[in-house]
Amino acid sequence: MRRTITDGLTKDTRLCISLAGRPGNTGTRFHNYLYDALGLDYVYKAFTTTDIVAAIGGVRALGIRGCAVSMPWKSAVILLVDEMDPSAAAIESVNTIVNTDGRLRAYNTDYLAIVSLLRDHGVTPRSTAVLGSGGMAKATVAALRDSGFTDVTVVARNEATGTQLAERYGFSWQAEFADLRPSLLVNCTPLGMEGADVGVLAAPEKVVAAAEVVFDVVPRPARTVLVRRAEELGTPTITGAEVMSLQALEQFVLYTGVRPEPDLVAKATAFSRYEEVPGDASAGAR
Repeated sequence: MRRTITDGLTKDTRLCISLAGRPGNTGTRFHNYLYDALGLDYVYKAFTTTDIVAAIGGVRALGIRGCAVSMPWKSAVILLVDEMDPSAAAIESVNTIVNTDGRLRAYNTDYLAIVSLLRDHGVTPRSTAVLGSGGMAKATVAALRDSGFTDVTVVARNEATGTQLAERYGFSWQAEFADLRPSLLVNCTPLGMEGADVGVLAAPEKVVAAAEVVFDVVPRPARTVLVRRAEELGTPTITGAEVMSLQALEQFVLYTGVRPEPDLVAKATAFSRYEEVPGDASAGAR
């Protein structure tokens, strides 16, 4: 039954949430737009927490249908779920939890999105540097390996996590860029994200200038300092907003069992970014 503003929420409305260190509105607007457009009795809300164990316990106890997981808990939640889908188990990183009658199954839709974007943008194997060693970096490095990339360096100040990630996939690690000038530069850190780091260029200027493709997985803002600088240099870019849209679509399918048509996904994506929605000029201001 379609949920309308007049009807309001009911006891049967299914709740999906996100847990992020820096929650935003993008996912909330994306999912809720699709729920409304498809007449699904769901609602989506973004949260943060200081107690991830209690938060995931709440997902289970309250019957919350789905939970998106962002930095910094993509690895921490592994011990809190009942089973791991191969997409998450292969990289030991979770970005999606689905609750079915109190049983929690973990997935990783970031990996699938990155593989798709590398293919769709025509990014072929080349020298690559991945900045960071957290959950998104794990998904990225695995996606690069499975896409045929062999010359990859993980650049991370944390030697323990950096070397562990690099060695797992047969790549190398460096604490700093030093003389490294990769053809593909991928930022998997929070540098450039809305908040305290929004004005920070994730990599040294000379590294950005040497890159042939720049990929920033930071979802907000869609055009980070790194993306804007690459655009100024005429360098092709892939944005975190693109990653968010693709991975959010797969989450939506896992939560609802419904796969929307591409044109509707495009409208939801535009709405999530406060852009004019194709065929509905007023929707961007909702």
